[in-house]
Amino acid sequence: MSSGDKVRASHILIKHHGSRRAASWRDEDGTKFIKNTTKESAITQLKALKEDIISGPFGRGQMQKPFEEATFALKVGEISDIVDTDSGVHIIKRTG
Repeated sequence: MSSGDKVRASHILIKHHGSRRAASWRDEDGTKFIKNTTKESAITQLKALKEDIISGPFGRGQMQKPFEEATFALKVGEISDIVDTDSGVHIIKRTG
């Protein structure tokens, strides 16, 4: 397969009541979030996330301490080891 036949992508998915599969690992039967989320609400959430992403960096005190410390310790382009926070576990790539 040539390099023109491959892509790399990252994405954020917000499921809604019209999604092909109205369940996820976070919402096994879809009743917690998915069935109560309209497509319009999902789009609004994505637009807000896009603005956050475009606005760029976060400062000290905005993220959970382990996440912040790990991110600030990385050089641009580096990827962290596993970082454990109250939200879960992460792998972080510093992009700026």
